[in-house]
Amino acid sequence: MVKVHSRCDLACDHCYVYQHADQSWRGRPVTMPDEIFRLTAGRIAEHAAVHGLSRVHVVLHGGEPLLAGRERLRGFARELRGALRGVSGLDLRMQTNGLRLDDEFCAMLADEGIVTGISLDGDRISNDRHRIRADGAGSYDDVVRAVRRLGAPAHRRAFGGLLCTVDVENDPVAVYRALVELDPPGIDFLLPHATWDRPPPRPRGETDYADWLIAVHERWRADGKPVRIRMFESITRLAKGGLSLTEALGLGSSDLLVVEADGAIEQADWLKTVAHGAPETGFHVARDRFDEAAAHPGIRAQRQGLDGLSAQCRACPVVAVCGGGLYGHRFRTPASTTAGAFDNPSVYCTDLLKLIQYVERADDSVPSHGLCRTHFDELAGGHGSAAAVGELAQAQSSLRRVLLAAAHRAAPHPSAAWESIFALSPAALDAVLADPYLRVWALEVCEGADPDPGRPAEIALAAAVRTGERLSLTVPLREGGIQLPGLGRLLVNSGAHELTVSAEHGGITVEGRPLTALPDTLVWEPLRFLEADGARVALEDTDPYRTCYQSAVLPRLTAAEFHSWQEAFGSAWQIILAEYPRYADGLAAGLRVVTPLGAPAVSETSRHAFGAVGIVLPPSADDLALLLIHEFQHVKLGALQDMYDLVDVERGLHRVAWRADLRPPDAVLQGVYAHLAVADVWRIRARRTAPVSEPGSAPGSGTDAAARRASYWRDAVLAALDTLADAGAATGVGERLLAGMRATTQAIDRSAQ
Repeated sequence: MVKVHSRCDLACDHCYVYQHADQSWRGRPVTMPDEIFRLTAGRIAEHAAVHGLSRVHVVLHGGEPLLAGRERLRGFARELRGALRGVSGLDLRMQTNGLRLDDEFCAMLADEGIVTGISLDGDRISNDRHRIRADGAGSYDDVVRAVRRLGAPAHRRAFGGLLCTVDVENDPVAVYRALVELDPPGIDFLLPHATWDRPPPRPRGETDYADWLIAVHERWRADGKPVRIRMFESITRLAKGGLSLTEALGLGSSDLLVVEADGAIEQADWLKTVAHGAPETGFHVARDRFDEAAAHPGIRAQRQGLDGLSAQCRACPVVAVCGGGLYGHRFRTPASTTAGAFDNPSVYCTDLLKLIQYVERADDSVPSHGLCRTHFDELAGGHGSAAAVGELAQAQSSLRRVLLAAAHRAAPHPSAAWESIFALSPAALDAVLADPYLRVWALEVCEGADPDPGRPAEIALAAAVRTGERLSLTVPLREGGIQLPGLGRLLVNSGAHELTVSAEHGGITVEGRPLTALPDTLVWEPLRFLEADGARVALEDTDPYRTCYQSAVLPRLTAAEFHSWQEAFGSAWQIILAEYPRYADGLAAGLRVVTPLGAPAVSETSRHAFGAVGIVLPPSADDLALLLIHEFQHVKLGALQDMYDLVDVERGLHRVAWRADLRPPDAVLQGVYAHLAVADVWRIRARRTAPVSEPGSAPGSGTDAAARRASYWRDAVLAALDTLADAGAATGVGERLLAGMRATTQAIDRSAQ
């Protein structure tokens, strides 16, 4: 944390910098001198180089950093980036009150990659209770204007979120709603800084702060968690063995140093609430390295984890989540020379206990799926048995059920078709939920689009046919026909706008006529299936929601084109069974649909279509086998990402071998999982006794080419795993997944290459 300006244009009465015990700001320069910033940037680069850091997190702070001026902040950002060039990546952030943010300032933040959080305590009454100017005037209007300006599309990439200090006198739901209405990327609720010597006000009881935050959590859950709230997400992560997003929770070691405006290196600045001079270390950027400051007794004391907590904390059932609370909140003036000033529970101990236990119970009460450890580890290794993939499919069915209900609520007009869906038998509803493209359509409806009023009738009729139930509905035509998911498409060559379709005894009739007796104006195009030993997959070329891929989908295939697909699939499946059996069971259990794509694509998946892949028919069965395995890896990992918080998506952008653009951690993870299988496939190909050579190669060189590809993808995957590890991107369960992938990748030994 770099204090680029030591004064502020607000006079907030809860500010720990100006209103608490430490008043050292009075003797510091107003703005950090350029030379001090250069020295600071140099020390940061020096530290990153010594420790081989792949990324450094820097927060520009104050006082109020905007008072340093737009061009000076731009210069600071460039100075820091220049010092780190070739040494380490930079995650540059800033915390501000926002008062001076105009369009030019916002544009500079976006251009320089300074991700900025704005402090706002909720609605007007709540915010202006404390965040006031020197003359007592409120700041709400100006701050909200700044938030809207920074959140506008042109600048939003620089918007980090909102920071709100809890005041139990404020209405928690009103505060929450006021913040969410501004559409921030995240919200951080902070407990006001306090100690046992200066405890927080508790007008209603010993758990006032827990009760306030629980009220927010209840509203947040009821709203469907529309925004990330760092405190709540941290509790959930820690309870599942993951990483905290805040230093106020968890047993993770403190990794924060503060450089003040005069170059003094200090401990975390919230220690200013403890006593005058409490954060001081005696070190300075002009003469001391950060390693020397990190060895300071005060900083070492914060890095002891469980051993650094009081006996009461160590015995607490939620200690792994609470972590004793923020270090500064444990302070009490020692009663004797042998007592420890921080050897106490947090002054918010009762609140943290109640809040953590509430959040854990609330999470447990939400219907959810999890994998047994054996199945998770199978999938983490890149494979997955039929049972493991079956668990993923069950979780996806539950998710589709929730989305179907949400789409019903969001639909602008109730209809008999909708009522028919929810009147289906459990078996028929399960047939509805098995459709890979149901989620694509339901999400469109939930997002406010209703482009297809006939879809509910199509879904209900298709389900009734598959389970032998009786149902008759009038269906409006779409582009001259209707499509029954999982069954096929009916084309109408007339001026009709709707048809009455009936399901009875497992068959279809159209306006009373069976499919075998349709007039020339009606053409039935049944869904066709690719079949091989132990596998049956729909070749879906009729469903209108198969267009969820980035590439264009092909129109209905001719009989000859379908025959080519069938031949290729049969041969590819035999290759998978013979050479890649560890992938075969999972594919057979989970792959339901292949959608033909048009060139120049090769293959794709959609996160919202579990069980489906899009593929351009390749020239060889070997290639098709590889594409099926590769794309189903994406399908499996997408389902895992729906079930688990695997990585922190805020941990920067990263370069990978398989893409030209920088990728966020979740996209890196997707690529790692898919290309792990690619490396494995090439490893196995390299061991063929009669290798197929590449065109124009010397005899036997196919083995060498396959070995080179295996080596290339193995190294690319390991490098990406190292990138995720260096970024600290994985949660606890994500670490387990990464460990499984690493073990499989390392087993692709070079001796076969």
